[in-house]
Amino acid sequence: MQVGLFTIDTNLTIVITYVYIFICSTFQIDFWNPDTITQVKPEMRVDFRVEADKSSDVESLLEQRGVEYEILIDNLKTVLDAQFDSNVRATGHNYEKYNNWETIAAWTADIAAQNANLVSRTQIGTTFQGRPIYLLKVIGFNFFLTAIFMDCGFHAREWISPAFCQWFVKEAVSTYGSDTLMTRLLNNLDFYILPVLNIDGYVYTWTNYRMWRKTRSTNSGSSCIGTDPNRNFNAGWCSVGASKRPCDDTYCGSAPESEKETKALADFIRKNLSTIKAYLTIHSYSQMLLFPYSYTYSIPENYAELVKLASLYGTKYTSGSGASTIYPAAGGSDDWAYDQGIKYSFTFELRDTGRYGFALPESQIKPTSEETLIADKYIANYILSYAL
Repeated sequence: MQVGLFTIDTNLTIVITYVYIFICSTFQIDFWNPDTITQVKPEMRVDFRVEADKSSDVESLLEQRGVEYEILIDNLKTVLDAQFDSNVRATGHNYEKYNNWETIAAWTADIAAQNANLVSRTQIGTTFQGRPIYLLKVIGFNFFLTAIFMDCGFHAREWISPAFCQWFVKEAVSTYGSDTLMTRLLNNLDFYILPVLNIDGYVYTWTNYRMWRKTRSTNSGSSCIGTDPNRNFNAGWCSVGASKRPCDDTYCGSAPESEKETKALADFIRKNLSTIKAYLTIHSYSQMLLFPYSYTYSIPENYAELVKLASLYGTKYTSGSGASTIYPAAGGSDDWAYDQGIKYSFTFELRDTGRYGFALPESQIKPTSEETLIADKYIANYILSYAL
């Protein structure tokens, strides 16, 4: 059962904080949005999941303290089963269905082989469990050695994220030569696409526990598994909005880039830093387009430009700097990329705003991807037109 959508009155902050602390200390709580109790702030909607046999006790506590709430999902298993609601019938890879890792891995080879003039596949590292981390390079006719890097699948349970990276590659290869803007972009920019970063975690969501978030690495001195890859970068690492406890979902790791996955990504970007002009990282959910900073309330030097760029592309997403728009969180890849000199660094939080959360149905893959593609093309065209 998921209980969520709390509107917190600023006058009740102390009471609300007490309620959440009591709930977390008494019940096993899975925060969906924000990531942890420490990020709850006044006038914020809060989504969290509790086990069905504890739901009545949680509801009673909320009612006793005068906290408004709405039950969004009263049976998560039913919603997860219904997630596969696509009318598309396909046994192999399909862009309007959620594909498991084995299918995605095979697709990366197939899309490169079938479009050798546009797509190439390289391996930039291996995961903790030894799986290859594949990167696709999509290019048309580029003499300018300028690139945009986009990754998906940081947090394992955010299935819509890898679905979009696959969609983007499909649109790039299928509309090159016919869509004027896409053709212009591919003729002047390289696109590096990392379809799934946290592969081990993604596999685990298919085989064991759908709501898993972190990597699957072991932690010295603890029986708890995994690190939050988006708290594992050297950008204010573990200073705020991250946990030093291995059992927590926002565990920052033993050191920056302690995870093989984040190290592989960071090494690739450092190696290609002279050509990468934009960094786009795709997450879910909440329908937001965020930019640095998240580990500090300081604003980036090109803040006004980022605000303008984030607010103009035409979809109904909230935009702004991470710390001010949602909550402070250190160790994120977008902040790290910005601090490396990539001045156009964005985090997308895709659909929805809480009705389904991480259980977004397959029927929403297409509309979600279509609107996100508009944003990506807009950002890329801006960089091509004004930032080179």
